[in-house]
Amino acid sequence: MREIKIIKLKFGLYKKQIVNALTIILLLATLILASAYTYSENIQQGLAENLIRLHVIANSNSQEDQEVKYMVRDEILKYMSSQTVDLKSTDEARNLICNNISRIEKIAKETLEANGYSYEVKAYFGNFPFPTKVYDDVTLPAGEYQSLRIVLGKGSGANWWCVMFPPLCFVDASRGVVPDSSKAQMQNVLSEEEYNLAMSNSVGSTPQVKFKFKIVELLQQSKMNLAKSQGQ
Repeated sequence: MREIKIIKLKFGLYKKQIVNALTIILLLATLILASAYTYSENIQQGLAENLIRLHVIANSNSQEDQEVKYMVRDEILKYMSSQTVDLKSTDEARNLICNNISRIEKIAKETLEANGYSYEVKAYFGNFPFPTKVYDDVTLPAGEYQSLRIVLGKGSGANWWCVMFPPLCFVDASRGVVPDSSKAQMQNVLSEEEYNLAMSNSVGSTPQVKFKFKIVELLQQSKMNLAKSQGQ
């Protein structure tokens, strides 16, 4: 009986130690996850506040609607590139876009009409979800970004997007090549940490930066998927 009591006592001690160890592991995992989530939110918020994207959504996926979508894109980029040359800050770019929404909408409408299309055009400025996107060696994680959104017709076709400010899409929209001048401007409007993560795909980027980018990408994409599943 005594041996049985000793065994039970030892088992009880081991059980308590295991529970304590699991509790510590769970606590550490919770702290790590909370820290990673906070980091992800801070980075994504910084990118969202300092970058402005252009998003053009086609009427449908027919070849004709996709082709005219690119025509609209080109005309809007042509207009915006002439307007944003002297802009120094995201606030200036945001104000310019908001003050010219009607003009931008008109350009898109005139482009459609010139090519024989009569469906409506709507231009919006707001925060919209985007998947991870690579522009040359600049990579932006998934998340919500402030954006000029152009919806053509029913807006049920494939979309096209780029970064309007800093101007990452004006030089070569077809290949997505980012000039050094745009990278320099991007470096001016982002924090050092935000810029390093955006350049995580570039030559010389450290494994630590690449790992941090993956954390932000994973958590932001999960957040977007959850919001989508809940119908938000």
